[in-house]
Amino acid sequence: MCRHIGYLGPGRTLESLVFDGEHSLETQAYAPRMTQGNLLNADGFGVGWYQDGRPVRFRRAQPLWTDQSFREVAGAVRASCAVAAIRSATVGFPVDESCAQPFRAGTWLFSHNGKIEGYDGVEAKLRELAGDVAGVPDARAPVDSAPLFALAVRHWREGRALGDGLAAVVAAVAALAPGRYNLLASDGTSLAATTWGDSLFVREGGGEIRIASEPLDDGPEWRLVPDRSLVTAALASGVSIAPL
Repeated sequence: MCRHIGYLGPGRTLESLVFDGEHSLETQAYAPRMTQGNLLNADGFGVGWYQDGRPVRFRRAQPLWTDQSFREVAGAVRASCAVAAIRSATVGFPVDESCAQPFRAGTWLFSHNGKIEGYDGVEAKLRELAGDVAGVPDARAPVDSAPLFALAVRHWREGRALGDGLAAVVAAVAALAPGRYNLLASDGTSLAATTWGDSLFVREGGGEIRIASEPLDDGPEWRLVPDRSLVTAALASGVSIAPL
């Protein structure tokens, strides 16, 4: 199990996005409410945001709550679009900064909450489907999320919309192996996410859109996204939810 959040709206500090709320992303790192068996998401974290249209990241292999330097920096950085994730490493994959998400390519940020069952048996096929994703180091990270990201990048480079690319990735991997395929992505102006085996919620209002694995507080504005759905979101058009 991992947890992630996406944000669109007026500029606000990374500190408020990651640490605010009774059930903030920081709290979910050590006390998640909607688990898939693991009680800790302590194997790294990452935050990606946009500076002058370019995605910038901060990633670490340590638990989020232990990095006081990040919290200090986060209070000085403002973003109007961001993706953040905390990691619970699947057995067999290293606890390494290269595996912390979001991954990045071009203007895209990507996070995978879940796992591919029987990954060793389908890795080669997934990488074949993704093809040669030139210039994308994260596509070769030593974790099962990497070929999913590589395949998403291929679809986006071929002209698919942000959400359509994620939907195509889920369709491809689900045809090969069971697993949990909650994906989240941004291009700097919009968000897209999928639910496939894990929880996801959206909150819209006040000129803001948030997509999160778990509600960050107990407010009634949070809506549960049905399993096997695609969420697309932009400030101009709002949130749309459709079946996968």
